[in-house]
Amino acid sequence: MILDVIKSGNFLPLLYLLPIVVISLTVHELCHGLASYKLGDDTAKQQGRLSLNPLKHIDPVGFLAMLLMGFGWAKPVRVDLRNLKKPKRDFALTAVAGPFSNLILAFVFAIVYVILFYSGLWGTWGSDAMYYAVIVNIGLAVFNMLPFPPLDGSRLVAAFLPDRYYIQFLRLERYGMLVVLALLYIGVLDGFLNAAVTGIFDLFISIAEAPIRAIWQAVF
Repeated sequence: MILDVIKSGNFLPLLYLLPIVVISLTVHELCHGLASYKLGDDTAKQQGRLSLNPLKHIDPVGFLAMLLMGFGWAKPVRVDLRNLKKPKRDFALTAVAGPFSNLILAFVFAIVYVILFYSGLWGTWGSDAMYYAVIVNIGLAVFNMLPFPPLDGSRLVAAFLPDRYYIQFLRLERYGMLVVLALLYIGVLDGFLNAAVTGIFDLFISIAEAPIRAIWQAVF
């Protein structure tokens, strides 16, 4: 994304793109921590991860990937499976909480985006910021739900594995990110990721647009 901004010669989007990425990554990891805490594990709380302070969550490489490609990650929230009542299920729920929070953010920003359109402010810096906010959060959710360790989607997949394979699959995390980065570098995932982000974006806009249009026509 940032490369497109630089190529355009208009650097204004950077003023809202950077904080949008920071906020999105921070909320993502905070929700991981909150979910694990609610499910019985206080590791995230002990490590100070139940915080809206971006410095607690931002991973430099993941942050840069988010800016350059629109898909990234933050520092993983540690979860002690021994503290969870139902480890496989609860670990999966903790993992899903991050991407789910980004989809909620994306939908809220989509509503604001549509409101700005009907108010005649479409095409302004405000609507541009909301557009990026929707795209960034959808991108973060879609990317992290890929079934490759250590991404969140792998923990959901692992929950359905037999116990004898569960821990072995999770141990692939030490190698998984290298595989993900390689796939991103050679562009294997580009088609799927872009199609998924575009599809969800269109869906959210269409869902938000119908009631807002009806309200707008009734009032104005």
